[in-house]
Order: sequence, then structure tokens, then C-alpha cells
Amino acid sequence: MISPIFLSVLLSSSAVQFVSAHGWLGSVTVGSQTFIGNVPNASPTGTVIRQIDDVDPVKGASNAFLNCGQNAQLASDVAQANPGDTVAFTWVNGDDGPWVHNTGPMQTYMTSCGSQDCSSFDSSDASWFKIQEQGRITPGGDWAMSLMNTGAPANVTIPSNIAPGNYLIRHELIALQIAQTEGGAEFYPACVQLTIGGTGTGTPTGDELVKLPGAYSDTDPGILVDAYSNPNADYVFPGPPVAAFVSGNTTTTATSASSATASAASSSSTSTSGSCKKRRSVDVVDDVRPRMLSRVMKSLLPQE
Repeated sequence: MISPIFLSVLLSSSAVQFVSAHGWLGSVTVGSQTFIGNVPNASPTGTVIRQIDDVDPVKGASNAFLNCGQNAQLASDVAQANPGDTVAFTWVNGDDGPWVHNTGPMQTYMTSCGSQDCSSFDSSDASWFKIQEQGRITPGGDWAMSLMNTGAPANVTIPSNIAPGNYLIRHELIALQIAQTEGGAEFYPACVQLTIGGTGTGTPTGDELVKLPGAYSDTDPGILVDAYSNPNADYVFPGPPVAAFVSGNTTTTATSASSATASAASSSSTSTSGSCKKRRSVDVVDDVRPRMLSRVMKSLLPQE
């Protein structure tokens, strides 16, 4: 018979490992300003990142949380940005360490908040357009997502010709390690509130706009896929193509150790394509963040 103490230790250890494989958007840098995300389900403080309430992935292409993440809430602040600015998304695992998944694409969408401030904009019925997609760094090689395992951010460039206004920018990771069965793909979306200046005129066409959820199916070839059996196969990105007005847009995943690797990622950006150590701005005091447990693992642990 298994000792209750041994079982408790085993479950606790498994919970830590399990939750560390999930994660959330720990911080975002817009231009030269860095904003720290709120710990999922913690008391919120001012930020431009919409807070989620669980580190678990969104499962299912029709899940309402595909929009901005698990029960995402409005953020209180809005970041000021300009066309051509770099937005650096730093993802962390459920234990606040570097992102751990390394297989699957990264995609970035935007939607207009119209004339209202994005801090009050309900995105549940928004129309989104794609500005970036990344898969493998080189044909048959590692995915761009894997570069975040070093603590690097995923960098996305705001389109240089985008029309000024209020926008949400939505970064999405799709982890494919168990996507060979329907419903196995894991979605990690996160939304950041922006106001973009400038005098650009670029906007998407009507047929480039999609709903999220609504743009994907669980049987799409880029969602129901064995990512390991044929690494040289062309990957089919889910959703719409990158909007036509996004000309000259570049995307990279920087590395903390090698600028050469970052250049390689940049050269495969936009039409090709991939876990994370949180970078903080110098004026933010480090804090100790609680370990977040998934709903599944909470149910396995002893109840008080």
C-alpha cells in the first residue's frame, strides 16, 4: 500500500512539474516602456496586459477564452506606441521561470477598439487581423517558440504604415506537443492595450478580418497535426493570412546569448517561423510570485 505521505509528496512534485509546463504573459515591452503582467488570479495592479485567472492553456478552437486568455479581464492602463515600434512579449511558465514549450507556431493579431479607450473595450465580438506568424526557424529545424526557453522575448513589429488609433494586440502561442489527437493543441493567447500614433493609413480589408473564436477549427491542418513525424513538411498556419497592408513588417525572437540566433529568427519572420525568462524594467522592484496550480492538479491535492 502506498504511504499517504509518499503519495502527497508525489502529487505535490507532479503538480509543480505539471503547472510549470503551462504559463502566461509575464511582461511586455512597447518601444522603451516595460509593463509587468499581473499574476493570474491575483489582486490586479495597473498594467496594459489583460489579466487571466489560470495558467492552464485554452483548449478547443471554439472556446470563448481563445479571445484573450482564460477569463481575461480589462486592464487599467494603455501603452503609447508608434508605427514601427517593437513589442517584446516575455512569456513565463506557471512557476514564473522561462517558458518551457518548444513546439508550435506563434501568431500576432490586432483589432481596433474604435473611438473608445481599449481599457473599456469588450473584445469578445471584435474583428481581428493578423500581422505576424512564425513557425520553424529553418525547414525541419527548431520552432521559433523554442528560443524563448532561454528567457528571450518574442519580438513583433507594429506595422510601419498602420493607421493611428486604439488597438488591442494579441500574441498567441500554439503548443503542438500532443496535437496529433483532436483537441490536443494548447492555445496561449494574451492581449495588450495600445494607442498608436502617427499618420499611417494602413487598414485591413474586410475579408482579412476574423473572429476569435471563430477563425479556427479543431481539425485545421495546423491544429490537428503530428509535429514530430515529418519535420520537413510545410506547416499550415491556422487562421487568415497576414493582412496585405502589413508591408515590411518583421518579427524576431531574440536570444539572451547569441545575436546571431536572433538574426536567424528574423530572417525567417512573417511568412515563416519558438519559453521565457521575465525581463523587468529598472524601476520595478522584484517580487516573489506564488506558484500557480492548474485546475486539474488542484483536484488531485489533499483538501483542507
